[in-house]
Amino acid sequence: METLYPQLIIDALTNVRYPGNGKNIVELGMVEDDIRIDGNKVSFSLIFDKPTDPFVKSLVKAAETALTTFISPEVDVKDRINVKFKKENPAPKAEERPLPKVKNIIGVSSGKGGVGKSTVASNLAVALARLGYKVGLLDADIFGPSVPKMFGVEDEPIYMENVDGQDMIVPVEKYGVKLLSIGFLVDRNSPVLWRGAMASRALNQLITQASWGELDYFLIDMPPGTSDIHLTLVQTLGITGVVIVSTPQEVALADARKGIAMFTDDKVNVPVLGIVENMAWFTPAAHPDERYYIFGRDGAVKLAEELDVKVLAQIPIVGTICEGGDSGSPIALKDSITGEAFIELGRAVVNAVDERNSSLPPTSAVETHS
Repeated sequence: METLYPQLIIDALTNVRYPGNGKNIVELGMVEDDIRIDGNKVSFSLIFDKPTDPFVKSLVKAAETALTTFISPEVDVKDRINVKFKKENPAPKAEERPLPKVKNIIGVSSGKGGVGKSTVASNLAVALARLGYKVGLLDADIFGPSVPKMFGVEDEPIYMENVDGQDMIVPVEKYGVKLLSIGFLVDRNSPVLWRGAMASRALNQLITQASWGELDYFLIDMPPGTSDIHLTLVQTLGITGVVIVSTPQEVALADARKGIAMFTDDKVNVPVLGIVENMAWFTPAAHPDERYYIFGRDGAVKLAEELDVKVLAQIPIVGTICEGGDSGSPIALKDSITGEAFIELGRAVVNAVDERNSSLPPTSAVETHS
């Protein structure tokens, strides 16, 4: 192996590009001038803007691969790359957060309507509850609330209770999930003709003036597309991450790409936990081993690979999904192929959240740079 020197390391790292903008990490100024060489051992620091950058782990791995590929397989760099951050982005203190007793807040979003986002959100909530977690679900789809229908609680009355001298909304509870929806507060046969500000205020009330209690996971069924409601939710809550729902169709994938870009934008900066490919294939109830790819094959899987995000699950189409949603009995309650798919989605989300949380350094350990 040739003798190592700093410029050789820099030249190899120019082959590592930051996802999204195509620029390499050297020209972006992400490689700190602290390269240390001891024989074949190399160590240095990579500087990221914020601890919530979703590409920290993948870029560290890419940097390791670049040195062993473009210099020599004998270069020893594994676990020797130090990660630093320009800006501190600590989680708000518990007493300052709107939901101080909630451990993780997960947004379920889609770039467009009609891809089964609410079905995924509802069944994910039930799956997490079946796995033993304390779960809440907020139907934030102001203009098309469907969670009450899916849980069979459309006619459920809403009560208030006094908590520490303040009147709070009591969420409806079913299948082990605490639920609130704007659908409980409006006439379900009339359209909701609200401007963005009114919708944002209503959602803020359902979040901050409700008695959610202690929750392991608080799921938010977000409106489809990108809007000021999404920004309100992000600014109001310290969201742990989002799950993007899409079908394999090209038109749905194009909108899913926009949704991912919105959440990873510097002004929003919410980690994408992964993609759920809904309606991945059709399986007849009488022939559970058969698959018909009605909307295309593995489209969301390919998008996930392109954007370097996880595929959390592929959910097939079966008639019982629609029947369960219409009857108020989510398919995740049943021990079936699709029910198990949602249980596996629940496990995948738990793992993604644990991985995301473990990658965040303690506030005291975060280094700042001017």
